[in-house]
Amino acid sequence: MNRIESVTEILSSSSISPALPPSLSTRTLERIRLRGRELTPHATFAPMHYEPGYAYPLVIWLHGAMGDERQVRRVMPKVSMRNYVAIAPRGTCQARDEQTGYCWRQTADAIEQAESRIFDCIAIASRRFNVHSGRIFLAGIGCGGTMALRAAWNHPGRFAGVATFGGPMPSHDRPLRNVNDLRRLPCFVATSRQSSDYPEAEVCRDLRLMHAAGCTVALRQYPCGDDLTTTMLADLDRWMMALVCPPQA
Repeated sequence: MNRIESVTEILSSSSISPALPPSLSTRTLERIRLRGRELTPHATFAPMHYEPGYAYPLVIWLHGAMGDERQVRRVMPKVSMRNYVAIAPRGTCQARDEQTGYCWRQTADAIEQAESRIFDCIAIASRRFNVHSGRIFLAGIGCGGTMALRAAWNHPGRFAGVATFGGPMPSHDRPLRNVNDLRRLPCFVATSRQSSDYPEAEVCRDLRLMHAAGCTVALRQYPCGDDLTTTMLADLDRWMMALVCPPQA
């Protein structure tokens, strides 16, 4: 199982190379105006040999603490170079003790702002690329994974699936209040057996709650610590493609 980097390393903006292969068509730190207001920076990822006549699945990636939107550059090539368009918003809050890092906090104002950024990113990606509106996936790592679950469960009809890597289930403000609708939303939960940030006891607690709510959960547990590995991202690709192109009965 190839290790990309530890969570701390991959989430650090200083660990992200500023150089991009031209084929990725990635734009970062851009500011545009949509519906008369300025958006915060975001990064986009275009698949190799992009075909404008094909409606691509869209992945919205939420970075973790001490990171920023540029993390999508490192993640998506390990998921797939061809299958998806991707976009990543910047976190809503400055990370503690980090001058350049951002995070996603679970306060009422931060949640509202995060959801606004997520839906703005959907609009941006849909303007720039041919995106399939019924194949939009929300995924994140650490606190980004927690925010991904929160936003997807608040708006289950807007997403084809939600994935979290080491991000615990949100624990306040009734995250499962839309229980009848979110039962139809597939969830991918990736955890690590030696994780100190999301220990196994918390994973079991969250799984009991999700199963009690009737959520459709695909759990993947990996023999590592707080790392994001190529195996995890390859499993995410397989999970999403199974939803995009379900096997014939």
